[in-house]
Amino acid sequence: MKIHEYQAKEVLARYGIPVQPGKVAHTPEEAETIARELDGPVVIKAQVYVGGRGKAGGIQFGDTPEEARDSAARVLGMNIKGLTVDKVLVTSKIDIKEEYYLGIVHDRKSQTPVVMVSKEGGIDIEEVAATHPEKIIKYPIDMHWGLRPFEALNIVTEAGLPTKALRPAAAILANLAKAYIGSDAQLAEINPLALTADGKVLAADAKILIDDNALYRQKEIASWSEPEDANPIEFEAKQAGLTYVKLDGDVGIIGNGAGLVMTTLDMVARSGGKPANFLDIGGGAKAEVMYKALTFVARDPQVKGILVNIFGGITRGEEVARGVIMAQGELPKGMPIVVRLSGTGAEEGRALLKDAGLDWGQDMRDSAQKIVAAINGLDK
Repeated sequence: MKIHEYQAKEVLARYGIPVQPGKVAHTPEEAETIARELDGPVVIKAQVYVGGRGKAGGIQFGDTPEEARDSAARVLGMNIKGLTVDKVLVTSKIDIKEEYYLGIVHDRKSQTPVVMVSKEGGIDIEEVAATHPEKIIKYPIDMHWGLRPFEALNIVTEAGLPTKALRPAAAILANLAKAYIGSDAQLAEINPLALTADGKVLAADAKILIDDNALYRQKEIASWSEPEDANPIEFEAKQAGLTYVKLDGDVGIIGNGAGLVMTTLDMVARSGGKPANFLDIGGGAKAEVMYKALTFVARDPQVKGILVNIFGGITRGEEVARGVIMAQGELPKGMPIVVRLSGTGAEEGRALLKDAGLDWGQDMRDSAQKIVAAINGLDK
């Protein structure tokens, strides 16, 4: 479960981590009132469940309450990666001298939380990992002891933080570990951890992802859930009875059975493509379900083409083909679709697709290669 920056900062503050004072505003007038209360320059930050807010214009400034109101008016209602901004965090502006990165993530391989610290903060940690992996210090947390203060101090020292920031940063890191464990998080990060011109060290931004399986004991955090805002398509798909997960690529994926869909994701990646979603239509799906699944996937503006991979058992190939054909009028013009059918009703389904002028793959590898090639051809 995702939570907003202001909520993540509230969690961190409970564990003694310093954050900037601020409040949430839903209107420009509320932003102006909060700016007057803070009595100084402020930052207006869009509260949406995606990154890249700054690049999208979702972070603005106001030196006066009137400027804060105008900045909030520009941000509220803005569309950032498909999400509409309906609230902003109005927080005190700070004079940042240096930026660092602190994070804790669950490592599935070692089955333990791993601390990540870098002197290079303020940018995507993935970028640092790709270009300068040596600048990220990693350290596993012993869940019996937690992250002890001397370990936190050793980590930030090894990461190369300056002397004046070492002890404050170490204390914040140790408390971040407590917040991570105490809130049943899968990810907790402070980026940037800011060293200000007056020598203070504080969390200037924060991100926390909560383990869905632990929400039964995180009742307050669970009450913060906004599934319709976290991903509108995922929310609507769930309401419609579809198992859908949004990913970052441009190849839409539809299959029947979680294992088959996961294998299809891997095959698309091996063929040089990047999956845009996971969608499992389940067993026994009729034409109407396939129609609904295709229209859901095609609504994602990142999707450039769709691969349908069906192994017929209870699900019949001709039903899948009819659903694909039904959806043609609802899909973006020119969007390539490749269908792979195997098992019950496969021959009948392939005949229907052929009559409709739609492409189908011989097997999973051939289908993945065809859809990737078709999408690459659109870019030329």
